[in-house]
Amino acid sequence: ATGGTIFLDEIGELPLEMQPKLLRALQERKVRPVGGNHEVPFDARIVAATNRDLETEVFEKRFREDLYYRVNVVALEVPPLRERGGDILLLAQNFAQRAASRANKEVKGIATATAEKLAAYDWPGNVRELENCLERAVALMRFDSVMVDDLPEKIRNYQADRFVLSADDPAELVTAAELERRYMQRVLALVGGNKSRAAKILGFNRRTLYRKMGRTNSKTSSEESR
Repeated sequence: ATGGTIFLDEIGELPLEMQPKLLRALQERKVRPVGGNHEVPFDARIVAATNRDLETEVFEKRFREDLYYRVNVVALEVPPLRERGGDILLLAQNFAQRAASRANKEVKGIATATAEKLAAYDWPGNVRELENCLERAVALMRFDSVMVDDLPEKIRNYQADRFVLSADDPAELVTAAELERRYMQRVLALVGGNKSRAAKILGFNRRTLYRKMGRTNSKTSSEESR
């Protein structure tokens, strides 16, 4: 990669025992080729990506702090697909056309009801899941447009989580602590488990979020054990 760019994808998955070796290579800008006896200098731009919250990983001792600061010089956050609603249908149309071209099929578009299902789904697998969904839909489609029946069952039947803030029956009401617990879980789900981002939305610092989560989790466990 000397003179160019090396892309380290999913750097958050790097085993803890491998992280010092990567850190040393990045700091000294030298590597020893496999089977080689001498270190070779390199000069390359380093780009790393992860779907993990590395600040949380550092806090929980799963990612080295020194490596985190070595790779986190300029950070660019790409929101998950569910937070970019306007992109979903544009990407879906593009993926459908690409899949149709490979399969020698004619696809005129995506039916309105299908588009509504795609927009409502939360896409935990992000763009890769959307692409896979459209490839499957085009392979199975019986008409010249992508219909709801062409989608995977989990997308056809998906219903977003909701909780009730008001009720006519007092028995349906919950405590403020339970309401907070459900809201924290909902926010965490929407940001893909990114605790730093969830804490920012909730107006907490990360340590406060951990404390509140620990308190509600321990309470839930004790209630389940009774």
